[in-house]
Amino acid sequence: MANIVNLDRVSKGYAAGQLLSDVSLGLDDSDRIGVVGLNGAGKSTLLKLLTKAIEPDTGRVTHRRDLRVAALPQTLDLPPGATVRDVVIGTAWLPKGFGAEHEWAGDAGVRTVLGGLGMPDLGLDALVEPMSGGERRRVALAALLIRESDLLILDEPTNHLDISGINWLAAHLLRRRGALVVVTHDRWFLDAVATTTWEVGEGSVRAYEGGYAAWTLARAERARVEAATEARRQNLLRKEIAWLRRGPPARTSKPRFRIDAANALIADVPPVRDQVSLQRLATARLGKQVYELDDVSVSLGAKSLLDGVTWNIGPGDRIGLVGANGAGKSTLLRVLTGALPPDGGRVQRGQTVRPAFLSQELRELPLHLRVLEAVEEVARRVTLGDRELSAAQFAEVFGFSGARLWTPVGDLSGGEKRRLQLMRLLAAEPNVLLMDEPTNDLDIDTLAALEDLLDTWPGTVIVASHDRYLIERVCDTVVAMYGDGKVRDLPGGIDEYLATLGTPIPEPGGRATTPQRPAPAEAGDGLSAGELRAAKKELARLERLMSKLDQREVGLHEQLATHATDYEKVAALDAELRAVRDERSATEEAWLELAERVPEA
Repeated sequence: MANIVNLDRVSKGYAAGQLLSDVSLGLDDSDRIGVVGLNGAGKSTLLKLLTKAIEPDTGRVTHRRDLRVAALPQTLDLPPGATVRDVVIGTAWLPKGFGAEHEWAGDAGVRTVLGGLGMPDLGLDALVEPMSGGERRRVALAALLIRESDLLILDEPTNHLDISGINWLAAHLLRRRGALVVVTHDRWFLDAVATTTWEVGEGSVRAYEGGYAAWTLARAERARVEAATEARRQNLLRKEIAWLRRGPPARTSKPRFRIDAANALIADVPPVRDQVSLQRLATARLGKQVYELDDVSVSLGAKSLLDGVTWNIGPGDRIGLVGANGAGKSTLLRVLTGALPPDGGRVQRGQTVRPAFLSQELRELPLHLRVLEAVEEVARRVTLGDRELSAAQFAEVFGFSGARLWTPVGDLSGGEKRRLQLMRLLAAEPNVLLMDEPTNDLDIDTLAALEDLLDTWPGTVIVASHDRYLIERVCDTVVAMYGDGKVRDLPGGIDEYLATLGTPIPEPGGRATTPQRPAPAEAGDGLSAGELRAAKKELARLERLMSKLDQREVGLHEQLATHATDYEKVAALDAELRAVRDERSATEEAWLELAERVPEA
């Protein structure tokens, strides 16, 4: 490995505030970095600093000599009159230092890349200007993928890609040589391509080994440690306050520094960390019938989007709807909402159905109102779990508080508008949720909160999404649309969908295989049936032991707080705590080693 980029004590801020402060990090030639963080935390700014598109306020960014950097920004400026050939093979849009590709290296490779990105029939002589934003972005991405670069930087590359395209892109990037830095809110994609995760937030960049799963575990551990620290702080705080309240004689007879320390402790209580905390919304109970489609057909010109669809949807069904762009998913949802009457057939809805439709568009948002007014337009009071909240309190649950409540809706960022759109939808307290690409423009923390809500939603949920992580997390069944007007059940879920398309699934180490229907689990690592049973039994024992050690550690923390003034007792407890932690670490390592040899149940 060789170092190619360095950031040395870099800071960058704008009028709205400081984004990065005194950040130092390095990038090697084989690194695959996933960048995560809240909207507005500074992820795109970090990418621009890495490419030297902007200069830091303080500090220094250095590149290896002759470093070839290819970057896909969030916004594109493609020249008018350019064709696909001009952009992909020519030099109509390219990062500095890149030339045209030779024709002999072009057509086959370009068509393979365009096909993988979901545009197999796009001609090289097609004009780019009349294309949709998503198509233009995919053409620009293709221009970067067919060229070799030392560092490839991608800002939200999965936007406008369907599940098949996301899988293809992950497999392609794993086969590619060179360093990769990618900002993405797609958790599955992050896990597939990243070996290191950078978390941008609060002016800093924290590095974690592994992809989304490893980062999530690390955050959970960090939160656990902080919670234990805060519990000790609160116990000590209560003791100090009790001491201070013993009366004036006690205050004057004790050392002054203890009073000062208690006041400092009170002032140092940390703020609430998570601003977005969604809870289960109480909904009305559904009857036996929700939706019944009988021989429904919808056409757009000569194209049949729905062709004789017969489909029953019951109470509590949780359905993921997958398919390529243009396959008819949005049309099907609009038929269910009643916004689009079918050309033929019958759609019957249950009498108690109160649907809410989250569309891809933001047109229904009242841009002339302020955030609080936009919520109150739907409901002045909202029932959330077992609480009744005012519109202002409800908005705060979704991350809008203080001055942000009075921000005009038209001035919100894309992610904030999406959050407001979701908030207005839930404020109406529906019992059926119809959601068209609900994860667009949402950061990972908001996505996790949304999934927490959907995971326990007591009504019916139908989600059309290219976000594989969301579908597999909150949906019990998956149905697919292949563009032929039919709706097909997929008992094998998304793996079955990809298998029908022959899409490669990325594997660790840069390999890609064509997915197949899952086979029954077999004994791994050459274990016999008896050895496999023994290994699974040992895994269960180690899991129980880790749980006991966790409980023991919590108990020791509580004892440390209780005996904070007994130095001998604290020393003994601290030694025991270190021993428990060492034993847990050894137990966890043994579990991980054994788990690698035992196939999943």
